[in-house]
Amino acid sequence: MVIMQKSISTEQGSVVHRGGAAADSWSTRRWRQRLRGRYGPWALVTGASDGIGRACAVELARAGMNLVLAARRKDLLEQLARELEDQHGVEARSVVVDLASPQGVGLLLRETSSLDVGLVIASAGFGTSGSFVEGALPAELQMIDVNCRAVAEMAHGFSQRLVKRGGGGLVFLSSLVAFQGVPRAANYAATKAYVQSLAEALYHELKPRGVDVLACAPGPVHSGFAARAAMTMTMAQTPDEVARGALRALGYRSTVRPGFLAKALELSLKLLPRWGRVRVMALVMAGMTRGHA
Repeated sequence: MVIMQKSISTEQGSVVHRGGAAADSWSTRRWRQRLRGRYGPWALVTGASDGIGRACAVELARAGMNLVLAARRKDLLEQLARELEDQHGVEARSVVVDLASPQGVGLLLRETSSLDVGLVIASAGFGTSGSFVEGALPAELQMIDVNCRAVAEMAHGFSQRLVKRGGGGLVFLSSLVAFQGVPRAANYAATKAYVQSLAEALYHELKPRGVDVLACAPGPVHSGFAARAAMTMTMAQTPDEVARGALRALGYRSTVRPGFLAKALELSLKLLPRWGRVRVMALVMAGMTRGHA
């Protein structure tokens, strides 16, 4: 069994200097103004040290939003916080937290209690590949803690705050694997199905109360995921593409499949019955995890 940290990325150079803002299009500037006006002044991003979480933090800093950056790796968090403050003139605070711990979400709630957080992006998560039966149960249970329990606890705690403040946004990281069972990624796909279902329901519960909810369901992403799992990805999206797609869709729909690849993969599976999608995903995962138990 191979453990895959989905939130990790090699894209250390994704922060750009403030001077590049002059090249932004009118529509991009308007989009960033909307983000800051509707969801500012503070945003919380989990899994912020790398990957999709880092890319979301960079986009929000470009929009002028202050940030609470949460992840397990202190050095990467503090480095990112300094870069965002220096290059975008925002305030960035780091919170070192392990969301597999029962105390993890409570720490986030306490650390943000004095801030006007209007946007929460729950990007932290990890997965496993290989045979579920041959895998290590502690890793599978830890994945449920991070991908499901912590997400539910964050959704409950922060949605109460957002309703009380009169509005805001919640973004949850789902996946294209959330829409059918996936052999050789059985538990990971099951956790993402939970996230997807929760986000869809909360979208309708919270919209009348001024809170926007979005499930972001990307396809394969270049985020260090494949390398650590010795998986082969012939096609994948970038974290930046996923982050921009999610933030642009927030407030307009309940689920987004950001980027061309996610949309193409979803379309290729859409006409199949559920059992057919499971069979296709079994073949895909067998090729991507060839040689593993």
